[in-house]
Amino acid sequence: MITGELKNKIDSLWEIFWTGGLTNPLDVIEQMTYLMFIHDLDDRDIIQEKESAMLGLPYESIFTKEVSIGDRIVDGTWLKWSVFRDFPADRMYSIMQEMVFPFIKNLHGNKNSAYSKYMDDAIFKLPTPLMLSKVVDAMDGLYEQMGKLTEEDARGDVYEYLLSKLSTAGVNGQFRTPRHIIKMMVELMEPTADDIICDPSCGTAGFLVEAGEYLRANRKAEIFYDKEKKNHYMNHMFYGFDMDRTMLRIGAMNMMTHGVESPFIEYRDSLSDQNPDKDKFSLILANPPFKGSLDSDIVSGDLLKVCKTKKTELLFLALFVRMLKIGGCCACIVPDGVLFGSSKAHKDIRRELIENQRLEAIISMPSGVFKPYAGVSTGILIFTKTSHGGTDNVWFYDMQSDGYSLDDKRNPVNENDIPDIIERFHNRDKETDRARTEKSFMVSKKEIVDNDYDLSINKYKKTEYVPVEYPPTEEIMGRIMELEAQIGRELAELQEMLKE
Repeated sequence: MITGELKNKIDSLWEIFWTGGLTNPLDVIEQMTYLMFIHDLDDRDIIQEKESAMLGLPYESIFTKEVSIGDRIVDGTWLKWSVFRDFPADRMYSIMQEMVFPFIKNLHGNKNSAYSKYMDDAIFKLPTPLMLSKVVDAMDGLYEQMGKLTEEDARGDVYEYLLSKLSTAGVNGQFRTPRHIIKMMVELMEPTADDIICDPSCGTAGFLVEAGEYLRANRKAEIFYDKEKKNHYMNHMFYGFDMDRTMLRIGAMNMMTHGVESPFIEYRDSLSDQNPDKDKFSLILANPPFKGSLDSDIVSGDLLKVCKTKKTELLFLALFVRMLKIGGCCACIVPDGVLFGSSKAHKDIRRELIENQRLEAIISMPSGVFKPYAGVSTGILIFTKTSHGGTDNVWFYDMQSDGYSLDDKRNPVNENDIPDIIERFHNRDKETDRARTEKSFMVSKKEIVDNDYDLSINKYKKTEYVPVEYPPTEEIMGRIMELEAQIGRELAELQEMLKE
C-alpha cells in the first residue's frame, strides 16, 4: 500500500499539477500516466538491449539514431527520458510537445491496435515549461523511491492511490486487486504458452500483465525461441475489456511497457449483447465489479437464461462460463454473498458450476484484503468448463493472513498463507484426509448438494473447542467478597484523608 515517503512524493507531484492550473483529477491522472509511460519506454529499452546482448540476439532500439516525426527527422536519443530531462526547461518543453508526444502516439505501427486506439486522442496538457521541469524532477524522485520497493508492486500501488483521488473511485466496486493476490491467482492457474487469456473487466490490465510476467519467467525459452508461439504471445494471447477509456489507455500502455506488442484491449460492456465471445478463451482471470446492478434490458439474453438477476457479480460468473472453451479454467474473485446467497439467482449460478461444470476450489479470504478502500469479505472461485459436470469434491481453504496486516495500514507481517495455498492447491490429491478443523479440506459434491449448494466455508469447517475449567462457585464468590472488602477499606482510607 502507499505509505510514508512514496505517498508524500505523489502528493507533492499532484500539488505541482494543481498549482500549475491542471485541476481536473482525471486530467492529472492521464498526464501522469503518459509521463510514466515515457519514462518506462526508456527503462524498458535499456533492459531489452541488455537481455538481447546476453542472449546474443539482434536488437534495434525504438530510439534509433534518426526518428521520423511527421515531416521531420530528429535525433532519436532526444526522445529518451534520461536525455531530455537534462535539457533547459524551454527546450525540454518544445521537445515534449513537438516530438515526444507525437512519437508515443504513433509508436505502434498497427493503427487498429489497442495502443493506437487509446493513444490517438492523447493530448499534452502541461501549460508551461517551468511546470514540466518541476514535474519531471518530481517524477524522477518518485521513480527513485519506487525503485527501493523492489519486492512490491509499487507501480500498481501508485495507480491505486491516484485513482483513489477520483470522487467516483470505488462507487461500483471497481477496486484494484492487490498485486500479491493477482500473483497468487496466476500461480494457481499456471498459464501455458498456448493459452488465450481474458479479463472481461480488466481495468489497468493487472491480471494480464501478471500472466505475461509469469510466462516470461516460467516459459521464456518455449515462447521466445519459437516464432509461432512468440507471435501468439505478442498478438493473440491477451484480451481485456472495460468501459472506462482511461483504464483502457493505462492498460494498453501497461501491457506494451511489459513487452506485449499488441494485446486486444477494447471498450466493451462485457455483459451486454455487444459481447459476442463464446467458447473462445482457455483461461479467465478476473475481479469483476461487485456492487453493480444493471437494467435487465441491456444484459445479454444468454446470461439471463443461466440466472435471472440484475446483480453483476452473478452475471459475470454466467459470462465466464459462456466465454470459456471446453476445458478452459477460470479463477475469479467474488463477494462472499455469491457463495451462500439464498435467492434463486444465487442458487442457480452455484448449481450451474457444480452440476454442469467442474467446480475445483473455493478460497475464503479475510475481509481486510481490499482495505483501506473496501472492507468487503471475498473469496476466490476456481472452476473448469466441461458443460457435462464432473464435480466430485471441492477443495476449500480458509485464508487467515495474506502477508499484510488486515487494518487500513496494511503493513507487512510474518503470517502468510499464500505459499501454503499454492502448494496445497497443486497437490489436492493429498488433501482428501484432512480434518475439517484444518485450514484446508475437501467437501464432497453430495454434501454440498444436500446443503442447497451452499459454498460458504463456515458451513463445512469445524471449530475445535478447548474446554476451560473454572474454579468452584464458592471459591469465586469468596474472591469477590474479598475484593469488595478491600474496596471498602480503601474507600474508608480515602474518606479519612479528605477530612484532613
